[in-house]
Amino acid sequence: MKVKETAPAYSVQKKPFTYIDYLNLPDDNLRYEVLKGDLIMVPAPSTRHQDVVLNIVEHLQRFVKEGNRGKIYIAPIDVLLSETYVLQPDILFIAKGNFEIITDKNISGTPDLVIEVLSPSTGYYDLVEKKEIYQEFGVKEYWIVDPMKRWVELYVSADNKFKRDQRLEKTGTLQSRVLEGFELTLEQIFRFN
Repeated sequence: MKVKETAPAYSVQKKPFTYIDYLNLPDDNLRYEVLKGDLIMVPAPSTRHQDVVLNIVEHLQRFVKEGNRGKIYIAPIDVLLSETYVLQPDILFIAKGNFEIITDKNISGTPDLVIEVLSPSTGYYDLVEKKEIYQEFGVKEYWIVDPMKRWVELYVSADNKFKRDQRLEKTGTLQSRVLEGFELTLEQIFRFN
């Protein structure tokens, strides 16, 4: 009589990457984010991307400071939404009443406004993955900016879901809902000289 041995299938559970793992990464001068427990390397942005970020921040910073409305931060800065969600938005705004999330090391909680400028290497994450994450964690307003095609979409949180509030292409004036009174033309955003 032959006895055939069987064993249950062996499977390896992948351990989610956490903020502690992230902090222990070697200093290799690369940027990373943690999305749903996965480590994602974020390539350096293009000059056009940086021009757009600086154009937006120039106007946003002036408006926020003049009204003493809160604080603006730009990447690289860690936004710790949970142990398995560590993001580095291009631009973020934290309202004065939400300052408890600002720590010496990071932003430990949900910003009020997040702006992501698309790059070819990160477009999918900004348009799909990050949008879902920001929605899940309660970001009140989310902008997606495409410097190549010169369009901007602005989403606002309504009933725990993002609703597209505005989409502008090539011309027009964007109006923030979180920063009441803040307006920015696409010509100001996409100025490359």
